[in-house]
Amino acid sequence: MSKSAFEQRKLYRSFLVVVLLLISLSAGRCFAQSGDKKTTVVRGVVFKDINRNGMLDAGEKGIAGVGVSNGIDVVLTDRMGRYKLAIEDEAVIFVIKPAGWMTMVDALKLPRFYYIYNPLGSPKLCYSGVESTGKLPDSINFGLYKRKESKQFNVIIFGDPQVPDKESLNYLCHDAIEEVAGIDAVFGVTLGDITGEAPLLLPDINKVMSLIGIDWYNLPGNHDMNYDADGDEHSLETYKSIYGPTYYAFNYGLVHFVLLDTIIAKEGKDNRLEYDEGLTDRQLEFVKNDLAHVDKDKLVVVMSHTGLNLLLKNQRELLKILEKYPHTLSVAGHQHETENVFLGAEQGWHGKEPHHIYVSGAVSGAWWSGSPDDEGVPHAMMRNGVPNGYSVISFDKNSYSIRFKAFRRSPDYQMRAYAPDEIDFDKTDKTEIILNVFAGSERNKIEMKIDAEGNWETMEHIIRKDPYYEMAVEREAKYNFPRVPWSENGEVSGHIWQATLPVGLSKGAHLLYFRSTDMFGQSYSCKRVLRVK
Repeated sequence: MSKSAFEQRKLYRSFLVVVLLLISLSAGRCFAQSGDKKTTVVRGVVFKDINRNGMLDAGEKGIAGVGVSNGIDVVLTDRMGRYKLAIEDEAVIFVIKPAGWMTMVDALKLPRFYYIYNPLGSPKLCYSGVESTGKLPDSINFGLYKRKESKQFNVIIFGDPQVPDKESLNYLCHDAIEEVAGIDAVFGVTLGDITGEAPLLLPDINKVMSLIGIDWYNLPGNHDMNYDADGDEHSLETYKSIYGPTYYAFNYGLVHFVLLDTIIAKEGKDNRLEYDEGLTDRQLEFVKNDLAHVDKDKLVVVMSHTGLNLLLKNQRELLKILEKYPHTLSVAGHQHETENVFLGAEQGWHGKEPHHIYVSGAVSGAWWSGSPDDEGVPHAMMRNGVPNGYSVISFDKNSYSIRFKAFRRSPDYQMRAYAPDEIDFDKTDKTEIILNVFAGSERNKIEMKIDAEGNWETMEHIIRKDPYYEMAVEREAKYNFPRVPWSENGEVSGHIWQATLPVGLSKGAHLLYFRSTDMFGQSYSCKRVLRVK
C-alpha cells in the first residue's frame, strides 16, 4: 500500500458517487416525486415449493402459520397459506422463515425472501436499474422448501469487512475468504459496513463471499449508506436493491434471529449524511409484532451493526420488549474491537439474567491498516490489541457459546502475553505482565505460573490499553506504513489481565504459562519467555 493510499480511496469514492449519479439520471425514474403515500393491500401465498423454482405451480400447497411482514405488521398465513397486508409506497414485503424450512437462495448464496414494491422510484439515487410499472402483482407469493435443521449448529459472524477499493478486496480474499471457505456452519452474517462507501464494489464482494459456500445474510452499516441522499428514508437504496429489507427476522432450530438496522441517517454538513445509532419507531413496532409470535422457550438473538448499549433512540423500549424472553443474546460490530457487555438494571434491563451483548470485532481490523506480511496483507490489528478475525457462535437448543478466530492463526490463538524480553534482577517485582484474552470478559478465570514447577496464581482483571498494539503503531510510524488517523492511538480494553513477578526471581531464562477459562467453559493457554539478567 502506498503512502497516498487513503487519499486515493477518497478520490475513488468521489468517482463512484459521480458514476452512480449518472446511472440514476439515465434511469429517469429515480427522480420521480413520491407525492402523498397511498395505502393499498397486498395478498399472496406462502407455499411448499416442491420443484424449487420460486413459482406457485399446480399441486404445490400453502403452508399455514408462517409470518409475513411489511416492515411493521406481522401476520400469520391461514390454513391455505394465504396472507393479506396493508402497505404504503416503497414497501418491502418479506417472509419470516420458519424452522425446518428454507427460502430461495440465489447463485451468490444470498437468501431471497422478499419483494420490493417501489412504484414511483426513489427521489434520490436509485441503482437497481429496474423500472416499476406502478402496479402490484395479483399475488406476491413466497416459496419455501423443507430442510432438516439440527438443534446444534454453528453460525459465522463477520463484522465490518469495510472494503473501499480493489486492493482491500484482495485483502479480504487472502485474509478471510481463503480460510473460511468450506467451514462447518449452516449460514453466515455480515453485521454491516460491507463496503467502505464504495457501493459499486458490492457485486464483487458478494462474488468472493459466495466462495465460503454457505448461505449468507447481511445487515447495513453506516458505511453502506448513500451519503448524498436527503435523509434516512432513502439512505439505503443501493443496499436494498441488492440485499432486500434492511431489517428482518427468521428462525433456525430453536433460535429466532432478529436482524436490525441501527443506523439512523440525518442531514449533515456539505450535503453529506451523518448518522445516529438508534432504532426507528417502525423497527421497534416490527420487533414487538414479530416477537409476539415467538415461543418463550426459544433463544432470541438480536443482530445489529451497533450494539444495543450504544443506541440513542428506542433503546429502553427495545430492552423492555426483549426482557420478557428468558433466553436472549445480542451480537454487534461497528466498534472495530471485541467486547462483552452485560446489561443490568442500571442500563435499563430488568430480565432475570443480565443481557449479554457480544461485539464481534472487525474483519478489516483497523481498516486494513498496519505493516504488511509476506503476502502484502496488513496485520490490521484492532485498537484493543486483538487481531482481525471473525467469530463462530455455536448453538445448542436455546443455549450458545462463542469463539473468536484470528485470521490465518491456530484456533488456539485466543490470547497474547506481553512482558519485557529481559529485566534486571532487582526489578522483578516492578515488572508488569500483561495478558490480552481476545474475546474475554469479566467472567473469565485467568491464571499464570512461572516455570513448569510453579504454582498457578490468579491474575488481576484491569481496564487499560494493550501495550503490544501501542508498540506496533510506534514501530510502523518509523517506516511510514499508512494508517487511518483514528487507529493511531490504542483503545482501552475490558479483556486484559495483569500480574507482577515475585521479588528475587532467579537469574536466567523463565517460561511463563497462562491459562484462561471463559464463561462457556472453553479453556485456552499460551506461553511467554522472560530472561532475568
